[in-house]
Amino acid sequence: MTQTIAWPDLKRSMVAILRGLKPEETADTVSVLIEAGFEAIEIPLNSPEPFQSIRIAVETAPDHCLIGAGTVLSTNDVDRLAGIGGRLMVSPNVDADVIRRASDHEMVTMPGVLTPTEALSAVKAGASGLKFFPASVLGPSGISAIRSVLPPNTEIGAVGGVSHREFAEYRAVGIRTFGLGSSLYKPGMSPDDVAERAKLTVETYDSVFGD
Repeated sequence: MTQTIAWPDLKRSMVAILRGLKPEETADTVSVLIEAGFEAIEIPLNSPEPFQSIRIAVETAPDHCLIGAGTVLSTNDVDRLAGIGGRLMVSPNVDADVIRRASDHEMVTMPGVLTPTEALSAVKAGASGLKFFPASVLGPSGISAIRSVLPPNTEIGAVGGVSHREFAEYRAVGIRTFGLGSSLYKPGMSPDDVAERAKLTVETYDSVFGD
């Protein structure tokens, strides 16, 4: 039987995507994001030594934070992620075996989708939420059109080419969940730079979604 782990009730439904993060940068970068108000952090597996960075992030973050991996492509990756305490599995595609294995580990899952077929397949496999990627291609109206054929309580995330500047546009079509990458972090960026961007992003999110 397919198990679905519910999308968590985050104060701000934003995932910080730290692609390219190195282990020695992880503790400081994760700390400034959490201090700014982020509760979910993803380190893609095509980063340098990603499992080491994820382990450090898990050890750095408070227990309520959702820490995990992006670009997860195999059940072996899921098992390794579970072994270091990861609780978030983000993938660029819809692989039912990967989604189900992550659900078996009680992870929150967010596979990447672009079409109604992919979105419905991900829902059927038990995804916690859907990562519409690249969101900049579909735009709020395109994602909203696909959403109309999905189960009404499906958690929709906009990822790819999205920053705080587009929050109001997405709110207008009922989307409140975002994966934020280069607008927050680029390889080599200092913790102070990340903190500044994170503060602006959180302030904008609160102003748009805070009522």
